[in-house]
Amino acid sequence: MTSVRPVALPVVSAEPSAISDFFSATAAVAEVEFKKLIRDPTEVLARAVQPILWLVVFGGVFSRVRAIPTGNASYLAFLAPGILAQSVLFAAIFYGVAVVWERDLGIVHKLLVSPAPRAALVFGKAVSSGFRGVVQAVVIYLTAALMGIEVQWKPQLILAVMLSVMLGSAIFSTFSLIIACLVKSRERFMGIGQLMTMPLFFASNAIYPMAIMPTWLRYVALVNPLTYLVDALRGLMIGPDQASHPMALNVGVLIVIFVILSAIAAKLYPSLAH
Repeated sequence: MTSVRPVALPVVSAEPSAISDFFSATAAVAEVEFKKLIRDPTEVLARAVQPILWLVVFGGVFSRVRAIPTGNASYLAFLAPGILAQSVLFAAIFYGVAVVWERDLGIVHKLLVSPAPRAALVFGKAVSSGFRGVVQAVVIYLTAALMGIEVQWKPQLILAVMLSVMLGSAIFSTFSLIIACLVKSRERFMGIGQLMTMPLFFASNAIYPMAIMPTWLRYVALVNPLTYLVDALRGLMIGPDQASHPMALNVGVLIVIFVILSAIAAKLYPSLAH
C-alpha cells in the first residue's frame, strides 16, 4: 500500500506587509484631513477668490497690452495655468501652520506614538493637501469656461492636470511641513511663508515666459519647482507647443523633488514634538 505524504502548506503571515502598513496609515491620515476640509471649507473657498481676481483683473488688463509674447495662444490662456500653479503654491505653503496647531493640541504626540511609519504620516498630509489643489483647479476651469478662455477640455488631459496639481500641492505642503519642523512657531512660520511665496511666484514662468527673463532670473527659474509645475500645466491645458520642456522632464523633476522633501520631512517630523 502506497503511503501518502502530507503536503506542506505555505505559511501565511498574519502580519500585514510593510507596504500595506504604509498605505493604510497614509489613507487614514489623508481621510482625517479630508474630513476637516469637508467640515470647514471656508479657507479653501476664500482662497478660490484670489485666482479669479488674477484672471479677471490682471489677465484682463495685460491681455490688452499685448507686450508679452505667448505664441499662438492668448495671454489669458497663457496665464491660466500659471495662476492655477500660483494658487496651489499659496494654499500649500501655509499648510505647515496647521501642523504647528496640531503640535500645540497634542495631536502630533499621538501620531508619533502610533505604529504608523513616519513617512506615511508625511505622505498622508501631502495627499490631503492635494485635495485643496484639486479645488483650485476646478475654480480655474470654471472661470476659464465663463471667460471663454481657450483651454483643452479632453477628459484625459483634465485628469492629468488634476494629478499634476496634486503632485505640486504635495511638494509645497511637504516643504511647508519642513519649515514648520524647523521654526516650531506659528508667528515665525507665517513670516517665513509670506517671505517665500512671492519670490517663488515671480521667479517662475507663471505670468511671463522664460524667454523674456533676464539671464540671472532665468537661472533662478530653472531651480524653482514652480517653473516645472507651470510648464507641465501649460502643456496640458493649452498644448505641447506652449511647454518649454518635455512633459516627462517636468513630471520627473517634480517627483524627484517630492521624494527628497518627503525624506527630509519624515526625518524632521518627530522633532516637532519636542
